[in-house]
Amino acid sequence: MARFFAAAGNIAGGVACILGEDAAHARVLRLRVGDQIVVCDGEGKDYYCHVTKLDKNEMQAEIFDTVISPAEPTVRVSVLAGLPKGERADYIIQKSTELGATDIAFFLCERCVARPETAIVGRKLTRWQRIAEEAAKQSGRGIIPKVRLIPNLAGALDVAVKTELPIFLYETGDRQPLKAAIENAGSFSSAAIITGPEGGFEAYEAELAVAAGLRCCSMGPRIYRCETAPVAALSVLMYATDNM
Repeated sequence: MARFFAAAGNIAGGVACILGEDAAHARVLRLRVGDQIVVCDGEGKDYYCHVTKLDKNEMQAEIFDTVISPAEPTVRVSVLAGLPKGERADYIIQKSTELGATDIAFFLCERCVARPETAIVGRKLTRWQRIAEEAAKQSGRGIIPKVRLIPNLAGALDVAVKTELPIFLYETGDRQPLKAAIENAGSFSSAAIITGPEGGFEAYEAELAVAAGLRCCSMGPRIYRCETAPVAALSVLMYATDNM
């Protein structure tokens, strides 16, 4: 069944309105009046509907059932990754969305190779958000994770420490196995996963994370690529909390 997101203001009076590009996409999907679709408000509710109107600029659908989205995890997880170069960010966004991340942020740190110019940041964010939206539709999510760029590691640490289980993945030194950190945390409803860029973190950055209260963790003896680490860690966390 085709899935669409609509702003809460476009769902009212038992009718959901899909506008712009999404309405055009409905025509690409060859939807017709009478077909069933799912419209999500982006806040965790799914509306099951019958299409009642369809043209190139607008689709209207009559709501016949409303449910809480079954695809949303019980744990809210922020994925915070050192900004990678090229299309690796796209992969992190797509897979983290599929796996259930609540929000996704990239941050700049000492070893980041990518240093986007201010003029193109807005375009990157627009593109990244669109990738998250498409992945949310494909995977049946009830929300679209917010994607953003944080200017430095301190900002990422500030986001992480506000969660119940803030995790900092590091490849050397005194670390706790990721599995043990999750098991020892007991019951929690929010978490954050911080991973580094291509070159990893400087030692002083790991020290800052530990001083801020994050749990410095390892995922075993192998070194993961920067686009693999957040996806692998998120998978482990989702599995450990019965969200897979």
